[in-house]
Amino acid sequence: MVNKIVRVILTLLGVLLGYGLVVTLESLELLKFIEGTNYESFSYIFISILMGIIVFILSPRIMKIGDFIGSSVEVELQRIPGSDIILGAVGLIVGLIIAYLTSLPIFNLDIPYLTVPVSVLLYLLFGYLGINVATKKREDFAGLFSIFKRSNVKDKTMTSSKSRVKPKVLDTSVIIDGRIADICKTGFVEGPLVIPEFVLEELRHIADSSDSLKRNRGRRGLDILNKIQKELDIEVMIYEKDFEEINEVDSKLLKLGQVLEGMVVTNDYNLNKVAEFHGVEVLNINELANAVKPVVLPGEEMIVQVIKDGKESGQGVAYLDDGTMIVVDSGRKHIGETLSVMVTSVLQTAAGRMIFAKPKYMIDRAG
Repeated sequence: MVNKIVRVILTLLGVLLGYGLVVTLESLELLKFIEGTNYESFSYIFISILMGIIVFILSPRIMKIGDFIGSSVEVELQRIPGSDIILGAVGLIVGLIIAYLTSLPIFNLDIPYLTVPVSVLLYLLFGYLGINVATKKREDFAGLFSIFKRSNVKDKTMTSSKSRVKPKVLDTSVIIDGRIADICKTGFVEGPLVIPEFVLEELRHIADSSDSLKRNRGRRGLDILNKIQKELDIEVMIYEKDFEEINEVDSKLLKLGQVLEGMVVTNDYNLNKVAEFHGVEVLNINELANAVKPVVLPGEEMIVQVIKDGKESGQGVAYLDDGTMIVVDSGRKHIGETLSVMVTSVLQTAAGRMIFAKPKYMIDRAG
């Protein structure tokens, strides 16, 4: 419906453009009509209708180009700090006022074919200078924006565009995981958090799944998003644009990270590796969890319960309370038992941490 309305408006503009074209040609004496004939009225009607038909035929392409330009402008504006946009607008207004005052004497000279071009150049020059000077001197004008800050907002230091906080793009797995809400609550992650519309769509699809496990995971993810938006003091942005030429959600996330010059927040090990290949910065929740786990050193003793067989012959597997796997050498015969072990080595990877240990009594005997 909206597209039809836009096409009608464009067609009317085409008709007006045709009428204006005839008037311009007539005023420049490039088109002369014979007095006392209907040729003049016919020309106005014919050219106006012809331009309307041409614009109507080209309107789908015009709308497509307009949508592309609008999307490009929107993406660029999202990458520019809000303070720069305000300063640029103020600088543009001041520059146009100066251009108007400067062009008045030129209009009074009334020099044919020179007045209008010189005035246009003055408007372009002073408009550009107004935007450029205002944005380059943002630090000098920082005090002007203090009146726009709400009293209940925490004081934030103004930084340059190079040191601005990068947006964090959340993927589906990290939203369902839920730990991102607790991390944001502690203040270790600075906003804004960007939630793509295609990720929300995937969450809704999971929440509507016939599989009860998937359905619960999807609903948990939606609950986490509501918690982040309502309970946490952090900026949350919904990115509505989609990359229709890309099918996979992970590829769309990486593309969005490149467009916004942001960071993708995930706990997907494979996505982490692909992002490194594409040059997109990643915050891996699992890496953070591994980094803050208590340090276990070789030679340290601990009490564990052997749960199951290991991959290698004679090995047993136990787990710490945080889920860290402990591979116990010669622990298969102690499955179901609780025993004292001594750490022999620790393997730390982005996918997790693995501890290797031996029963303490075996080490005592060897000693």
